[in-house]
Amino acid sequence: MKAMILAAGLGTRLGHHTLHRPKALVEVNGKPLLAHVVEKLVAAGVSEIVVNVHHFARKIVDYLASHDFGVRIFTSDETDLLLDTGGGIVRARHLLDGNEPFLVHNVDILSDIDIKGLAEHHRTHNALATLAVGQRKSSRYFLFDRYMKLAGWRNTLSGEEIVAVKGYAPLHEYAFAGIHVISPAIFNLLPGTGAFSIVQSYLELCSKHTIAGFDTTANCVIDVGKPESLAKAEEFVRKK
Repeated sequence: MKAMILAAGLGTRLGHHTLHRPKALVEVNGKPLLAHVVEKLVAAGVSEIVVNVHHFARKIVDYLASHDFGVRIFTSDETDLLLDTGGGIVRARHLLDGNEPFLVHNVDILSDIDIKGLAEHHRTHNALATLAVGQRKSSRYFLFDRYMKLAGWRNTLSGEEIVAVKGYAPLHEYAFAGIHVISPAIFNLLPGTGAFSIVQSYLELCSKHTIAGFDTTANCVIDVGKPESLAKAEEFVRKK
């Protein structure tokens, strides 16, 4: 299976930690976030990895060139324009497309989620995309029906809600873990160019295509997006 690590973000929430380096190279227990994610994917059997780059792109390129993780790693250059999650995936299409689903993983997520189990769930449910989600505290939630099929989205802070699939109430809130498996057929359903969110695309597609949820409520998921989360990440890595 191929995988893409989304590492092009500015990392502004991490404050001074990203003044002189990209978020991907912020260290947890002496090792960059990027290395933690790459090693997790390699352990799960991923054969090729794409890393998109924008903020301090050269530092990521140089880091990958100087480290051997035992798999082929390519970079997808977004230095001209930050393309958001959906646009970034489309930019890397030539590296991801094929006959098999591919995995997408945020660089700032550390977890004990079973990557192989997520991929197998995707295959057995014949989904267009399968999202690792859990009943965890968040301000934004995907809404799933009782069959764990995506039906909407809710922002609890702004009160904004999108219900794309009607007639399946009640809908249940699940927080997205930033890890998903996608069938390459999605490329023909996405905008061909430009910056856009893959979340918005999922909401537009779920009324006609199966966007499945993979329940990771029992797993530990740490979003290393803020300085206060670094201590939790350090403890998680030490225990693991």
